[in-house]
Amino acid sequence: MTTLAAHGLVRRAPFLIPLILFVVLAGYFWIGLGKDPHEMPSALINQPVADFALAPLEGREHGFTSGDLKGRVSLVNVFGSWCVACRIEHPFLTQLSRLGIVPIYGIDWREKNRQAGPAWLTQHGDPYTLVGDDPESRAAIAFGVTGAPETFIVDANGVIRYKQVGPITSEVWEETLWPIVRQLQAGSPPGG
Repeated sequence: MTTLAAHGLVRRAPFLIPLILFVVLAGYFWIGLGKDPHEMPSALINQPVADFALAPLEGREHGFTSGDLKGRVSLVNVFGSWCVACRIEHPFLTQLSRLGIVPIYGIDWREKNRQAGPAWLTQHGDPYTLVGDDPESRAAIAFGVTGAPETFIVDANGVIRYKQVGPITSEVWEETLWPIVRQLQAGSPPGG
């Protein structure tokens, strides 16, 4: 009887292995669905921004360097003319820039055409204090960028304090970013 049961199990094994793999993968997907994709941890939070120097966009005099981030709290926004979600946040960034609450620096990331970024800013408005061209991801690596748009809060010492994945909206600004910026501008570390 044991050999008959073992023989039946051996015959069913080719059918059971895919079922077991399916159950394991479904478990991983189920766990993943419960996580917020905007909460992407970064090993660079509370670390100084690595040195970088970006060339200016075509038609501009000044680029953007890590040294520009010293002396005051700032936002660094990663965008691209190819980025659909960047179009969603851009009007808010323009409005925020007009208020003069915090300088916004731009990283025009991975443009294949050097004229695309400047043309995009001419068409949609330019909220940036300085903006640099980053076709080879030099600054993106310094910030640990995983996609666009992403925005970083950098303190007056050039230390990354927060990473926002996805578009900034008025709700994201009011509920998340502005409290951190306000705290840093007052000289307190975030959460302190």
